[in-house]
Amino acid sequence: MALEVEGVCPLLEVFDMPKSIAFYRDVLGFEVLKTAGPGDDVGWAWLRLDDAELMLNTAYEAEERPPAPDPARVAAHRDTALYFGCRDLDGAYACLRSCGLDVKEPVVQAYGMKQLFLQDPDGYGLCLQWPAA
Repeated sequence: MALEVEGVCPLLEVFDMPKSIAFYRDVLGFEVLKTAGPGDDVGWAWLRLDDAELMLNTAYEAEERPPAPDPARVAAHRDTALYFGCRDLDGAYACLRSCGLDVKEPVVQAYGMKQLFLQDPDGYGLCLQWPAA
């Protein structure tokens, strides 16, 4: 018998939870389903946008958090990317630009996917994509 799964929910470690929640909730439109406490300055959050789910966890306990992100840790985030299905990439582009994000227009890749790339506040790669018509 094969495993039966009904989704995936990646966990990302973030430096500044309020900033990350604000980005995913206020810019991308995710709903905050649960958190480890009240408000945005929490250690863990579970978010959802349509069928996409994501968990955020602080990279440091509050008393151990350095004043600035560790550059080596942020550089390693370039190895992680989340790809979201998005039918209306032109609309998504306009929305992200209206939110003040400096993103480039969607492009059609040689393998047939139209894609729009951006990064979250911690440097994780995000791609909105859909098969090109």
